[in-house]
Amino acid sequence: MSRPPRFIVATGAIENGVARVMSKDLHHLRDVIRLAPGAALELIDETGNTYIGRLERFEPDAAVVALDACFVPKSPERRMILAPAIIKGPRMDLLVAKAVELGATELWPLITARSVVRGPSLDRRERWQRLADAAAKQSLSATPISILEPLTIESMAAIVPRDSLAILCAQGAEPLARLVREHHPRTILMACGPEGDFDDSERAQILDAGFVAAGLGSNRLRSETAALAALSIAAGALDEIGSNSKKG
Repeated sequence: MSRPPRFIVATGAIENGVARVMSKDLHHLRDVIRLAPGAALELIDETGNTYIGRLERFEPDAAVVALDACFVPKSPERRMILAPAIIKGPRMDLLVAKAVELGATELWPLITARSVVRGPSLDRRERWQRLADAAAKQSLSATPISILEPLTIESMAAIVPRDSLAILCAQGAEPLARLVREHHPRTILMACGPEGDFDDSERAQILDAGFVAAGLGSNRLRSETAALAALSIAAGALDEIGSNSKKG
């Protein structure tokens, strides 16, 4: 049996067992896939709660959904934090959306010495969150991704989670997959530089904060490719660890 279509709802739009789906999700529900009253659907809010319900009716600015059940997500078994240098326009948009699909739980955008974008506007940061929410909906991610305010290298170094495997993506270093398999981390933080990479001062600061250099292969990668490759490699290694532990 196929899974019902999934939409995003704000927690403030849920009351007394009824949810109101609005804005772009209303347009998609009503005008794109053209659901009719009585159709089953799934909703997810910004905290990761999932709701099962049926479309009751349309109002001018909302689809009214009668909720049958709510499922509260378990705490994630692992944290995969991606800390990429902010890059220009559509390339950063792509990075945000694909990071969600690849399983990132948090995004820490970095302002670096060689970043072309020095301080993204509020509109742009809100766009990243919309893209992340849409990707979570499409990929059936268990929880929406958390996107922090842009960080400097110093501020990132100050909030490295305790007992995490903190990785500095660097060409020619020990392979990332090998490090993940050796450390079995529950939390992994991966910092990826801009075009031209981190400068020497930033690299020293990151390593002084306890990061370990890790490689992503022999080819030189663009910033967004490196960030997504790091996520993919780490997720694959963590899945392998999980599968082996279940077999044992």
